[in-house]
Amino acid sequence: MMNNKIIIRQETKSDFSQVNDVIMTAFKDMEESDHTEHLLVEKLRETDAYIPELSLVAEDCGGRVVGHILLSRVTVECEGKVSMALAVAPLSVHPDFQGRGIGGMLISEAHKRAAELGYGVAVLLGHKDYYQRFGYKTASLFGIKFPFEAPDECCMVAELKSGCLNGIRGTVRYSEVFNAG
Repeated sequence: MMNNKIIIRQETKSDFSQVNDVIMTAFKDMEESDHTEHLLVEKLRETDAYIPELSLVAEDCGGRVVGHILLSRVTVECEGKVSMALAVAPLSVHPDFQGRGIGGMLISEAHKRAAELGYGVAVLLGHKDYYQRFGYKTASLFGIKFPFEAPDECCMVAELKSGCLNGIRGTVRYSEVFNAG
């Protein structure tokens, strides 16, 4: 996908260093951050939760990576029933490029690609006022809980395909690397 001289494409190994820089810079001044998001991405790349096709970068016309999104496999579990889903974590845009719609471009393209790969549901912990425009709603309204303490309105879920939330209830189970310090 290309827009405003920004190209959204799948991440490659040669992007890893720039992706780390974007993530660290994007989260540097965020109070809510533990500033290890780049380490989470590195660890996720080594697990079966990692889906290379859903690790996307935003590249400017000069070939510089200015944004990144990663969707990884998670499950939603309730009384023995396991449903597949994706977790958006993290979404990063370099501060010099924020406010230009790059985050939205990354989310939209990641959702599109995820649906094409057969995934129907995505979850995230994020700012309620930002993610609603991309179809995210409070997860608890659908009987979906997150395994950590966070404001209810920040724990969100979105359907990537119509009807895919039907019958999905329970607790989101992340890859163990989310718990590693």
